[in-house]
Amino acid sequence: MASRIEHAVVTGATGMIGIALTDYLLSQGACVTALIRKGSKRAGRLSDRKGLKKIELDLTELSKEEVLLSSGGIEQKQDVFFHLGWEGTFGDSRNDMDLQNNNIRYTLDAVRLAARLGCQVFVGAGSQAEYGRTEQKLTSATPAFPENGYGIAKLAAGQMSRILCQSLGMRHEWVRILSIYGAFDLERTMIMSAIRKFAAKETAGFSKAEQLWDYLYVKDAARALYLIAERGRDGAVYPIGSGTARPLKEYIFTIWDKMDREGEIALGAVPYAKNQVMYLCADISELTEDTGFVPKYTFEEGIEETIQWYGKGTGLIHEKG
Repeated sequence: MASRIEHAVVTGATGMIGIALTDYLLSQGACVTALIRKGSKRAGRLSDRKGLKKIELDLTELSKEEVLLSSGGIEQKQDVFFHLGWEGTFGDSRNDMDLQNNNIRYTLDAVRLAARLGCQVFVGAGSQAEYGRTEQKLTSATPAFPENGYGIAKLAAGQMSRILCQSLGMRHEWVRILSIYGAFDLERTMIMSAIRKFAAKETAGFSKAEQLWDYLYVKDAARALYLIAERGRDGAVYPIGSGTARPLKEYIFTIWDKMDREGEIALGAVPYAKNQVMYLCADISELTEDTGFVPKYTFEEGIEETIQWYGKGTGLIHEKG
């Protein structure tokens, strides 16, 4: 059953996906309460506008009753709760077991807060890391064998939050996000590293880039999350990607071509990571069947917008006349 979204809460609202989701919700006429880490340097990414309310609130505070009662707190009854907030998503922090275990608790706190706010739907952000390594398209039925603390915690958070939502009478959807790119992506990612190096006319080093990979533009990811909240199936797990895998080197050369072939490409300059995933692709057939979602952006279109966004922020790239 479709749920009309008039009021939504978003944790992790200053991240790449959180910003795109907030923008899309506002464009659809929804009012958004964005929960932002206290003192976050990224708070300015969300420009003040009609329909947006920003509240400084750490994940550790989701369980506090004063979230609802204090001045400036969440007052309006909400429809959907999007939980994107997570600590320790990169590097060694992925295997910080205490930190990852805390994230499970924060997810359950988010579910309880959503229930107190009267939400009908809870959408939680999982990860392809829940699956571990596989050479098949990822579906809701693909066996999950995570290989790090981050993936284990995401898997547990998804399963436990689903059970808690059932007991609280809320619809629950869990999304397993693959590789998303776009404005506000982290500099350490392959795509943003390539754009930064090419913009500076430097040599960009990569692995042999033989992996078959699924990339989805962040605006499409935001629309997918919106449609899942509006039309998704209770208890469903949706892998989110484009549904198509291409050799990683094709993406690299596409970026290079879009940037007038400035800089140099050094394939094989970086060794593959230990336990490197060589195939990553989402099967989005269930997502499409349940919600009608299909990507609107090709990689070429999405990367062009991403390059333009990067150029406006750095002044290193000029629009073509």
